[in-house]
Amino acid sequence: MLIEPRPELLQVADVVHGALDFTELEHLGLAPEAVLDFSVNGNAYGPSPKVREAMACVPVDRYPDREAMALRRALAEHLGAALDWILVGNGSMELVWLVALAFLRPGDAVLILDPTFGEYQRAVKLMGAQIHSCTARPEEAFHLDPDAILAVLRQLAPRLVFLCNPNNPTGAYVPLETIAAWVTALPRTLFVIDEAYLTFARGARSVLTLQADNVLLLRSMTKAYALAGIRLGYAVGHPDVLAVLRQVRPPWSVNALAQAAGVAALTDVAHIERSLAQVAQAKQRLVAELYRLGLEPVPSSTHFFLLKVGNATACRQALLQRGLLVRDCTSFGLPAYIRVATRRLEENAQLLAALAETR
Repeated sequence: MLIEPRPELLQVADVVHGALDFTELEHLGLAPEAVLDFSVNGNAYGPSPKVREAMACVPVDRYPDREAMALRRALAEHLGAALDWILVGNGSMELVWLVALAFLRPGDAVLILDPTFGEYQRAVKLMGAQIHSCTARPEEAFHLDPDAILAVLRQLAPRLVFLCNPNNPTGAYVPLETIAAWVTALPRTLFVIDEAYLTFARGARSVLTLQADNVLLLRSMTKAYALAGIRLGYAVGHPDVLAVLRQVRPPWSVNALAQAAGVAALTDVAHIERSLAQVAQAKQRLVAELYRLGLEPVPSSTHFFLLKVGNATACRQALLQRGLLVRDCTSFGLPAYIRVATRRLEENAQLLAALAETR
């Protein structure tokens, strides 16, 4: 190589994600449209019909609004938040990277609550910051000890904390009161709370209600609103925090199609409520049927859950050969588990039949 990259980059490994790997499917002779994807935690009932209608009207020869004003206004009304507390991103993943780029310096302490979404760690490592972890254990159903976390926070006094809540891949939910206690105890730590899956967790309360200066809430519109293909997310936080993120954000990072889709999705309240209710009902039946097969899904607050299968890699491959994709959780440090996201009833039935054959 003529020029060496940043030394931190040499220490950063690729992160494994769910979703279809088109190269892998080609090697297996599988067409993408022939595979049922249980590996991504989206809404299997798809986006509102209003989304496609809105996108069809977008003038693609014009640059998008840099500040996504129409979408931010729609989000402000939806959330009951002030406009200057909202920043839109190219998926919540872009916002994770902007946080790291804007706030982390070499040697800074960052606490990540594991096992969790791998991009937190990757972004932190690239900035040269120091990762500290508290890891939930299978024997405790992957729930964290609030008091133990608080003790670590007080000892470490990290610059940032990353918490996915409900968590990916476990589906565990940390109650709002617990997070509030952590936030109050460490006013100079920025708590980045990723609520990408909160909409799927009935009764779960958002940190939005805390309105704390040291809390940055991240949300994804690719999951519940089924907009994964266009990448869309947003942050809610103190205007001073968002101003720093804007300084490192690439211009026009959220395209016009995504902005229009987001506005349209928010207007169709009936679709999102109906589809999420269907997902919840399908999950109940899927979990019951898995128990009948002798399998024990890990309790989860969301529509996705961990399932202990012994050899996750072998299980994934066996199911993929049958046109069904699940998430191998080896990359989360859980080689005995797969993650399954609930799909429609008839699709779940296909997964159940395949699991019965491959056990």
